[in-house]
Amino acid sequence: MDDLKPKPASASELTISRLMNPEHANPVGIIHGGEVLKMVDEAGGIVGMRHARRPVVTVRLDSMTFLQPIYVGNLVRVHARVNWTGHTSMEIGMRVEAEDPITGRIVHTNSAYAVYVALDEDGRPAPIPPLLLETDDDRRRWQEAEERQRMRLAQRKQAQTS
Repeated sequence: MDDLKPKPASASELTISRLMNPEHANPVGIIHGGEVLKMVDEAGGIVGMRHARRPVVTVRLDSMTFLQPIYVGNLVRVHARVNWTGHTSMEIGMRVEAEDPITGRIVHTNSAYAVYVALDEDGRPAPIPPLLLETDDDRRRWQEAEERQRMRLAQRKQAQTS
């Protein structure tokens, strides 16, 4: 099938940006973590749909550490790209940065990895195109993602036997 031909990460990667306003923040002006998580999942879901050309659902979001605060008035950018693909699932990596649009200062605030599964018309897992590895960076990301996927599967197996 033509829609299952290997695709490079560059074909679906995406950056979304949003200006953080007071309604996104707590009383001291720091953006709620849930706002950032929502942006991360939105960016990851769009990248997943672009890669699979199908609806996708989030099945796992690996831990996210908030490295720096994000403040009201910051422009938040989430860059997302496919790192690894399986038969129906894919890992998408997200990098979150906050920019002060007045000073131009940019800080890396978060990174996350999420697994999405593509769905067919009946809501069941559907095959997705393999990831075409074009660069050394693509190959490095793939190898690191494969190791994370092995760990996820081992954790799942352990949880099922507990």
